[in-house]
Amino acid sequence: MTSQRPTTGRLVGKIAGTYPLAETYHTAALSAEMQRLTLQVSEIVPEATGLQLPGSPDTTVIGRTEWIERNVATFAKLTEPARKRLEERMVESGPAGQRAASMAGTLMQAETRAVLSILSRKVLGQYELVLPTGEGGDTIAYVGPNIMQIERTHQFRPSEFRFWVALHELTHRAQFQGVAWLRDYFLSLVTELVEQSAPEQGRLIRVMDELSQRKAAGRPLIDERGLFGLFASPEQNAVLDKVQALMSLLEGHGHVVMDRVGAEHLRSQERMSRVLKSRRQDKRTAAFFRLTGLEMKIKQYKAGERFVLFVEREASWETINLAFRGASSLPTLAEIENPGQWLDRVA
Repeated sequence: MTSQRPTTGRLVGKIAGTYPLAETYHTAALSAEMQRLTLQVSEIVPEATGLQLPGSPDTTVIGRTEWIERNVATFAKLTEPARKRLEERMVESGPAGQRAASMAGTLMQAETRAVLSILSRKVLGQYELVLPTGEGGDTIAYVGPNIMQIERTHQFRPSEFRFWVALHELTHRAQFQGVAWLRDYFLSLVTELVEQSAPEQGRLIRVMDELSQRKAAGRPLIDERGLFGLFASPEQNAVLDKVQALMSLLEGHGHVVMDRVGAEHLRSQERMSRVLKSRRQDKRTAAFFRLTGLEMKIKQYKAGERFVLFVEREASWETINLAFRGASSLPTLAEIENPGQWLDRVA
């Protein structure tokens, strides 16, 4: 067990890779600029969203490996209660159960790191709700190597691209800080999803039946939810629907604000938006995204943006904020696909 972690660490580093400028003075300059831009954009977002931004977030510029480890630690913190209960049940079954529990935990961490290693090459920033310490987070972490690499690869104006990235993350902060109940609601969904991960008797038979039904209906054997969605219990899939609907709303809302405010302040906004959207449609990673369920994340951007723009067109921009009145006002997954239903019910 002691030799496995260094091996895993080397593999993570190899997959994540690096960017030459990340080890130079450019990182310090980027860190100072992101601190300044975060404060500047914090003053713009409330007017654009109608949501208040109390105080200022902690701001940090990190590398790919640190981004991976922060997310692994956050995931471990969120899943700790469910993991302990599962271990207790397995340990009660004797030494074999103890070994199985240890192997399951090690395998889950390795798989999580492998997925995050690939993602770490793409993510630009992240608003953190939960810190690895377990404390309530209010931190924006910018992934320095990726920001520098993309702006140089596509010859973006650094000042404009960095402003644009900060705008997206601060819109997410406005959602979670400006809507008092949203953070606890989101974390409750995560907790519910994890707590329902207990072993399910007859799961393999159920999955095989589901695959047969999908094949007979001409549907993909693995949909955008990936392998997790295939093996999830009906109860987990119901919670997953709520998570997907919520994230579609938040990502769609964030992208509309990002593009709209960007168009007012940045000359290159249209080109940056076009490049990043095409980047998400990279066919080289399509199979990986489908297997891991990340295709669902990409779908959230598109469906959420369509929902927000439809509501604004048919009603008003202010109407969108009715979704933030309470959990019962949030759109369901069906309403994300058919925004008129949400307008009829809520607005």
